Amino acid sequence: QVQLVESGGGLVQPGGSLRLSCAASGTISSINVMGWYRQAPGKERELVATIRSGGSTNYADSVKGRFTISRDNAKNTVYLQMGSLKGDDTAVYYCQMVITRSWFTSPVNYWGQGTQVTVSS
Repeated sequence: QVQLVESGGGLVQPGGSLRLSCAASGTISSINVMGWYRQAPGKERELVATIRSGGSTNYADSVKGRFTISRDNAKNTVYLQMGSLKGDDTAVYYCQMVITRSWFTSPVNYWGQGTQVTVSS
């Protein structure tokens, strides 16, 4: 089994910073894409940022210049450094990874359980 465990959410004031982490555990051969998504109340889940195994990144326009995604392949971990936070960033944040468990299996999309980020004064 593969499990994704997130940490780092919480309450932060507008303009503040927060760092999310997501670590994958279990039998893992390789992880291609790692990403973060978020879902605000009454809204659909949306892409925040992704990072590929080679290091290329992609960001939603709403977070460009404020958020930075990074990964530690040795630890099977993805990070999201969030800065200049706004009320609109309030949401449950989910990590996502495309994981191959062995050479003879196909990649599977896994999700974390979600962590709440609330931006409020």
